[in-house]
Amino acid sequence: MDPVELADFADLVIRDADVVDGTGGPSYRADVAVKDGRIVSIVKEAAAAGCQRPRARRELDAEGLVLCPGFIDMHAHSDLALLRDPDHSAKAAQGVTLEVIGQDGLSYAPVDDRTLEEVRRAITGWNGYGDDIDFTWRSVGAYLDRLDHGFDGEGIAVNAAYLIPQGTVRALTVGWEDREATPEELERMRQLVAEGMEQGAVGMSSGLTYTPGMYAKDAELTELCRVVARYGGYYCPHHRSYGAGALKAYEEMVALAREAGCPLHLAHATMNFGPNKGRAPELLALLDDALAAGADITLDTYPYTPGCTTLVALLPSWASEGGPERILRRLTDEATAEQIRHDLEVTGSDGCHGVPVEWETIEISGVSDPGLAEYVGRTVAESAARRGESPWTVARRLLVGDRLGTTILQHVGHEENVRAIMRHRVHTGGSDGILQGTKPHPRAYGTFPQYLGRYVRELGVLTLEECVAHLTGRPAARLRLPDRGLVREGHRADLVLFDPDTVAPGATFAEPRTLPTGIPYVLIDGRFVIEDGRRTDVLAGRAVRRRAA
Repeated sequence: MDPVELADFADLVIRDADVVDGTGGPSYRADVAVKDGRIVSIVKEAAAAGCQRPRARRELDAEGLVLCPGFIDMHAHSDLALLRDPDHSAKAAQGVTLEVIGQDGLSYAPVDDRTLEEVRRAITGWNGYGDDIDFTWRSVGAYLDRLDHGFDGEGIAVNAAYLIPQGTVRALTVGWEDREATPEELERMRQLVAEGMEQGAVGMSSGLTYTPGMYAKDAELTELCRVVARYGGYYCPHHRSYGAGALKAYEEMVALAREAGCPLHLAHATMNFGPNKGRAPELLALLDDALAAGADITLDTYPYTPGCTTLVALLPSWASEGGPERILRRLTDEATAEQIRHDLEVTGSDGCHGVPVEWETIEISGVSDPGLAEYVGRTVAESAARRGESPWTVARRLLVGDRLGTTILQHVGHEENVRAIMRHRVHTGGSDGILQGTKPHPRAYGTFPQYLGRYVRELGVLTLEECVAHLTGRPAARLRLPDRGLVREGHRADLVLFDPDTVAPGATFAEPRTLPTGIPYVLIDGRFVIEDGRRTDVLAGRAVRRRAA
C-alpha cells in the first residue's frame, strides 16, 4: 500500500502547510497525514501537482502556517509542575512537546525518605516545597512511572525525559558534607547511576555550583560519567563557573567527558558577568577544537540576557555545607554571617561564580513566604535603599525569613554573547524555566516564540530552517530518539503549527506569565493539546525513556 493509500485511512490531514522538517533543509509545501499518533504520509506540493490528495476523518487548512516538529526543551525545571498542573500551558502553548528534567544535579529521584526531605527543602525555590504532591516514588523508574500515570492515569501535559541528578545521588550516598567519597560510597553511586539508566534516564546532570554536587572532584564525576556512557546516555553539567572562571570551567568539563568517553551537553552555556563581555568567541573556539578532535558535544541556551536561580545559590560553598538547616544556622550567627558577606561582596564567592556580587543586578522574582512579597520585582539594592539598610541586611533577612526559598533574576548577561552562541552548529534551545514565584523569568513562558519571533523574524540571527533544527532535530538526536524531532513518515506526530509573521512571546519581565501568540496548534502523538490557540483537556504526555545504546 503506497503512502497516499495509507493516508486514506488517516485520522487527520494537515493541508497546504509550509513544512520546516527539523533537518535544517529548505522548507516545502505539503499535505501531512497522521494516523494512530504517527505521520503516515507526506505529499509535497499536493495542490499544485494535481495528484491524489490524502483523505482523513478531519482536515486542517494550514495555509500561511509553518508545520514543524514539536519543540524540545533541553533544560526544564518542571519536575513537580508536570504532576501539579494538568494544563501546563507555560510549555504547551509554546509548542513544547518534550521537556528534559532532572537538571542541575538536584531532583527527586533516586532518594530515600531522608534525602527526599532534604532535596525538597534545598530546591523549594525551583519547584516549591511540594506540599501538594504525593511523593509515592523513591527510584528513577518509579518517578517515570508516576509521570506516565499522570492525572488519573491519563498522562501529563507534555512528554518528559529525565536526567539522573548527581547531587541527589551524592546526598543519598555521602550526604551534604564537603569531602571525598570513600571507595565504597563511589561504588554505591556508580550502582545508583546504573540503576537509573537501566530504569530509563537519558543521562546524568550536575550542579557544580550547588551543594552537594559541587563537592565532587573530577575523578568522582569521571567515574560516574563512564557508567552513563556505557548505557548510551550523556552528561549535562551546570559547571563550576559561568563568571570569572567560565572558560576554565568549560575546559574542565570537555576534558572530563573526553576522559570518560561520555557525550557532553553543556547546560545553559552562557558567558555572563562583566569579565566575560564579548568573550563568546573564545568559548566557541574551545568547542570547535574539541569537536575537530572527535569530541561529542552539544549545548543549550535561552534567548535572554538575565539568568535565574535561587538567592541561596550565591552563597560560598563552605556556607552551604551540610544542607539547608546548617546554612540557616550560619546565617543567624553574626560572626559567620559577616564572613559570608565578605565572601559575597569582597572576595567573590564560588556560588556567585567568583565575581563580587553586584546587588543592583539581583532582582527578587519570587518568595515562598507571602509576608515577604514586597521585595518581589525589586533588586536587592533598590529594597535596601527604600529601607535605609545595607543590601546584605536585606538579602540575609530574605534568606532566613524565606527559609532559603527565594528566587532571583541575575541581570548579568551580554547580548552579543547570546547571539554568537546560538549560531553555533551544536546549539539547542533550553528554557531553564523556573515556574515558581510571583514574577518568574519570562523564559519559562516565552523561550521558543522568542527564538522564532525576535531572533529569526526580527533580527535574522538564524534562518527559520536553522532555528527549527536547533529546537527539534538536533535535540532529538542528542536524546537518541529515532522517531521524534523530524517531520518524517513513521515519526511520532509531535507537531507545531505557527504563523511565522506573528509568532511572538507574550511573556515580559513585567508580565512574565503571559502566553505567546501565533501558535494556534500543537499536537502530541497526533492529539491536539493546543487547538485554535487554546489549551484542550488532552493529556498526551508520557515519560520518554532512554533507548538502548
